Amino acid sequence: MGEKKEGGEQLSSVEKMVAPPKQGRNMYAMGCTMLASLASILLGYDIGVMSGAQKYIQNELHINDTQVEILLGILNLYSLVGSFAAGFTSDKIGRRYTIVLAAAIFFVGALLMGFAMNYAFLMFGRFVAGIGVGYALMIAPTYTAEVAPASCRGFLTSFPEVFINSGILLGYISNYAFSHLRQSLGWRFMLGVGAIPAVFLGVGVLAMPESPRWLVMRGRLGDAKEVLHKTCDSPEEARLRLADIKRAAGIPEDCDEDVVAVPTKNRDNTGAWRELLLRPRPSVRRVLIAALGIHFFQQASGIDSVVLYSPRVFEAAGLKSDNAQLGTTVAVGFTKTLFILVATFFVDRVGRRPLLLGSFAGMIVSLAALGIGLTAVDRHGVGGHQLQWAVALSISSTLAYVAFFSIGAGPITWVYSSEIFPLRLRALGAAIGVAVNRVTSGVITMTFLSLSHAITLGGSFFLYSGIATVAWVFFFTFLPETRGRTLEEMQELFGEQKKTASPEKEKEETTGVEMVNGGN
Repeated sequence: MGEKKEGGEQLSSVEKMVAPPKQGRNMYAMGCTMLASLASILLGYDIGVMSGAQKYIQNELHINDTQVEILLGILNLYSLVGSFAAGFTSDKIGRRYTIVLAAAIFFVGALLMGFAMNYAFLMFGRFVAGIGVGYALMIAPTYTAEVAPASCRGFLTSFPEVFINSGILLGYISNYAFSHLRQSLGWRFMLGVGAIPAVFLGVGVLAMPESPRWLVMRGRLGDAKEVLHKTCDSPEEARLRLADIKRAAGIPEDCDEDVVAVPTKNRDNTGAWRELLLRPRPSVRRVLIAALGIHFFQQASGIDSVVLYSPRVFEAAGLKSDNAQLGTTVAVGFTKTLFILVATFFVDRVGRRPLLLGSFAGMIVSLAALGIGLTAVDRHGVGGHQLQWAVALSISSTLAYVAFFSIGAGPITWVYSSEIFPLRLRALGAAIGVAVNRVTSGVITMTFLSLSHAITLGGSFFLYSGIATVAWVFFFTFLPETRGRTLEEMQELFGEQKKTASPEKEKEETTGVEMVNGGN
């Protein structure tokens, strides 16, 4: 007999499958995930390096604050081209070669920015780099979710956020290292060095296998079986996952051929736009709202304003020298990276919802505290020592904010949105999620300086705190827990009616589950 939860409720097949004690992480799946997640370092480096380079660019190119806002935020809008193109490219040529393409495009963009001689040339480099970032943001979590076993999918799917944070930290360090060069060279080295991670990514990805779900969509069942046996925790889990993927792709489950013909609508995602946006089923509509909501609130709560404009925030808080501002910014990068590493080890143990809700609760408080500190400094200055508490509060609140963000809002957004879409809609759904993420980030980034001039710097963070409060309510009321579910079971979790299986099929699944659990 199958195991039961407290109260007598029957465990799902996935919960049974992941119930036994783990014998360790699947190192092959982890290696594939780390290589794919290197794509996310491209965005992180750009965010981090532009936070410090902006001052030197503004001084040399003689541009105003509005042009600075556009320069920093426009990459997010440019990335829309890449994210939507990646949705189609990943279905046509595969997840792996799409990552190679992302690296190549960003490599060219980084070099163009490094050699830019004027504002227009720099904006063109941002356009090319933005396309590469869009590709990377869409494909890294999608590939990872499709390779990772259910038992540690949250841990592995959070790797893209780990590398985004690592990239931000590298950008901050690059700022500090090259800030001592003369102005005309310093910011060009800061931007041009971003081509180096792209080279490592393009070479390293050649060692990765293709996604088993993409292989099934192309009818390559033999190759998919080989990948699943390497990335799953057991042969029985590999068999069950293959059966789920075949069912989602419209392939008969009793088909044992290595190469089969897949229905065109499943292979090329014909009608995916209509099924996802125009005439979605209730469960698909709920999945779409959940994915778009979590992407929107991740950015609308102000993370890029803090990360990109942290030197200006610290200057407003009372740190006047470049070294003090950039040094404290490096501390922000270390804090953000440290806590994302902590989060990766709890996402599969604690679950998505608790981490997300706890993260936003902490963000609400820390944003409000940052607003209080900056408002006090703005009104009374930092003459003498009477308002040193406000300076300390501003700095500590910034560190607390990025720490709370990294614990939940950062990684869970990518984990959750990459795992809830049905197979046929996954690439397109991920692309739309990235689009919302980047548009929101672009709006926030390109309005921050204007907003701070209109309602003060402290007032801006009070506004972000209010948005984070709305986000917490949305997550609490709308998002179900997805820990321990296979990607193919998500539709049931979001309200899809489960198809009744035949007695023979039920017996087969029960036998398979008992084998996985050691016959308990």
